[in-house]
Amino acid sequence: MSQPPPHPADPIRWHAAIAALFALLAAVRLTIPSQPYFDEVHYLPAVRELIALGRAMNLEHPPLGKQLIALGMLTFGDNPLGWRSMAWVFGVLSIFADMRGMWFASQSRMASVLAGLFLLSGFPLLVQARIAMLDIFMAGFMLLALWMCAGAVRENETARWRLAIAGVALGAAMAAKWNAIPLAMLPGLTFLAARLYAGRRRPVRSERGAPVRGMSLWEAAIWLGALPLATYAACYWPFLFYDHVSGNPSGLIALHVQMLDLQTQTLTAHPYQSNWWEWVSNWRAIWYLYEQADGAMRGVLMIGNPLSSLAMLLALAWCAWAGVRQGRRDCTALVVLYLISLSLWVIAPKPVQFYYHYLLPHCFGMGALALFVEYLWQRGGRLVPIAAVAGSLGLFAWFHPILTAAELAGEQSFLDYAWVDGWR
Repeated sequence: MSQPPPHPADPIRWHAAIAALFALLAAVRLTIPSQPYFDEVHYLPAVRELIALGRAMNLEHPPLGKQLIALGMLTFGDNPLGWRSMAWVFGVLSIFADMRGMWFASQSRMASVLAGLFLLSGFPLLVQARIAMLDIFMAGFMLLALWMCAGAVRENETARWRLAIAGVALGAAMAAKWNAIPLAMLPGLTFLAARLYAGRRRPVRSERGAPVRGMSLWEAAIWLGALPLATYAACYWPFLFYDHVSGNPSGLIALHVQMLDLQTQTLTAHPYQSNWWEWVSNWRAIWYLYEQADGAMRGVLMIGNPLSSLAMLLALAWCAWAGVRQGRRDCTALVVLYLISLSLWVIAPKPVQFYYHYLLPHCFGMGALALFVEYLWQRGGRLVPIAAVAGSLGLFAWFHPILTAAELAGEQSFLDYAWVDGWR
């Protein structure tokens, strides 16, 4: 008799443990510096006006991320904990959702756990989880949506509620930051392409075939098309109550024209601006902080892990090969997600760009590295997989003080971490 197919146990406890460890590491010195730093100086005044429903500020970005920062401030007060608490929450959500999505996409316990370890030790997610900026909210919602979509494909009987959550999360991701728009379109377009490729006689009404059996194309269009747009629009509710909105837009469309103009305006060059190839090569860092703060010299460095951020490029190349030659859909998905999220910054008319725009591509790259390391392990190799994991964790331990505003020995302490010119 033929043996039943293997059903590996869900590693959700490992995922929860890694997320809990990330939460502890990200919470270290969360309230230091006690004054706003880097882009907090732009967002916090806008959040205070939002709470008062006074003057709409920071109009170049959609409002949901600022509403979430406001929620933290209403809960814990207008203080460092209030400013950064929701970013911390969404950092934890991001790493947990990333591991859950990897599990449903690959059905590999090892790869899903490795994805969490590489993301935890990769630097960018931790840094963004500790500062009142918008990118972490966009990333958290997007990774939640992808988790739900992968779960719907893997467990069709749960697809309806999973895609409903995914639809809300996709709309919320766009309402946190526009970076999410290209990725937010992908689940719906993938469903459409898969259903049309199946060649059904009634592709709109048929409930047969990939990617989700038992769901018609028109229903998927509600969850992955209409619901995200409705969620996105609903997040603009404060504009109904603001005392003053600059430019006096006559409606949501006029407001978006104004926002687009602000996004594409010519800005003064910034000393830490960079380009996409400098993110991919891990060459150009950002010093979010390097000054006397709270009685000591402190710094916060935004850069990728020197080992895993470069190793993931090799992993992405292998994933592309495995997707084509071996039909690995999990590998193909990560390559597509990485390229789409990065290509936005290749073609975007935004004149000033920064390394933190690489946050989502970095997350997908860490997933590709996890699949590649698992592949090497299964082939019998031990040295390279162990070195990749141990090396990434070791470098993270070395850099953790400069990621979390620890007290430094002196003004030249940055040289302990700024190993190349582009990190200075």
